[in-house]
Amino acid sequence: MPLPITQPTKENYPELIDVWEASVRATHHFLEEEDILYFRQRILDTYFDLVQLHTVRDENDQIAGFLGLSDDKIEMLFLRPDQRGRGIGKQLLDFAIQEKGLRLVDVNEQNEQAVGFYKKLGFKVIARHDLDPEGRPYPILEMAL
Repeated sequence: MPLPITQPTKENYPELIDVWEASVRATHHFLEEEDILYFRQRILDTYFDLVQLHTVRDENDQIAGFLGLSDDKIEMLFLRPDQRGRGIGKQLLDFAIQEKGLRLVDVNEQNEQAVGFYKKLGFKVIARHDLDPEGRPYPILEMAL
């Protein structure tokens, strides 16, 4: 049974960034420690405020996963590692597609699990960039449904 999707407040940012970091450490093995710390601060200070955030909480009222959306793209989708495989990522993605009409996402090419997840759900690569938006050497795939 799907869990409710709610919108967090700024007070939830510390828990959101902890979910982000745990997820990144479990899936983004290509990132250096300095990159994780850099992005953690940027997300906390800037990026969370630039997207519309949506969360799913588990039965213990902890954030199990979250989604960050812009007007035209899925900008973030992160799950606590212990929540993977429960359908929460698919639930959040379905919300973005069905409720918000979004069909675009950018994914780190080296995050093979995420690329596979989106491909399994019908997304296709439409462009590739050698550098991420910060100019770092982490190739980005633009994907579309």
